[in-house]
Amino acid sequence: MKVIFMGTPDFAVPTLLALKESKHQVIAVVTQPDKPKGRGKEMQPPPVKIAAAEAGIPVFQPVKVWEEAFVNQIKEWEPDAIIVAAFGQLLPKAILEIPKYGCINVHASLLPKYRGAAPIQYAVINGEKASGVTAMYMEEGLDTGDILKQKEIALEEKETGDSLHNKLAILGGELILSVLEELENGTAIRIPQKDEEACYVKMLKKEMGHINFAMPALQIERLIRGLNSWPSAYTYMNGKTLKIWEADVLEEEYQGEAGEIVGITKEQVLVKTGKGTLSLKQVQLEGKKRMEISAFLRGFPLKIGAILQ
Repeated sequence: MKVIFMGTPDFAVPTLLALKESKHQVIAVVTQPDKPKGRGKEMQPPPVKIAAAEAGIPVFQPVKVWEEAFVNQIKEWEPDAIIVAAFGQLLPKAILEIPKYGCINVHASLLPKYRGAAPIQYAVINGEKASGVTAMYMEEGLDTGDILKQKEIALEEKETGDSLHNKLAILGGELILSVLEELENGTAIRIPQKDEEACYVKMLKKEMGHINFAMPALQIERLIRGLNSWPSAYTYMNGKTLKIWEADVLEEEYQGEAGEIVGITKEQVLVKTGKGTLSLKQVQLEGKKRMEISAFLRGFPLKIGAILQ
């Protein structure tokens, strides 16, 4: 097939590379415009642009894909299929109708659950036992099209947003090749989504990571893992941000208020929560590097009764 690939972040790169190494011809890559990043605000290309350039594939970065000039460009390419993975813009009907085999999206959840911008992180935050990737026909709605195929994996006990992201990114590349094979053979089956089972998740924001210690320890621990590595879970200690990268849940209950440090040993700091106790295992104080709690305590002694806010 002649394929156009649309994608932007790291998640999309394995799908692009899988297509490049397959029998299909990737005739163009479409990605978001470069954006300023870092303290110097230097313009940085998205990961898909870098991967496409290294592969020698032409790259296009339209500000708005629905503009007539770009729609006409897509028509001129005459693609058999358009493959999309975390592109960042909804495609208009004018583009959706162009390819012979349609526009196929690789989405990082088991639809219809977790439509929207952050399905990977919410799967961890909500304590899901499994996640996966879905290949679906695109339509004008957000992640509402018919399902073509899904691949499921179990979440590990200490799964993080990052670790699940990397697994699903690779799985997406494997999935799309089998879907294209079925489309060519005429064996693909369209499965309408059950809208009544749909769950939408919003884009992640930094303030989501501010820990409310009145929540149960189990929910806090899932939040810590789900927001690892961005935007990360954090609290405040003596006016400074303290990121919490890893923690364990203990059932023991202690007297005190939520957020109070109720126990300290060489290997752990115990914090009271709304239900149960959180044992801090790896932290990072503002301006410092990430540390195991044992190393942190050698340089920053804490006291029982101190409150994390």
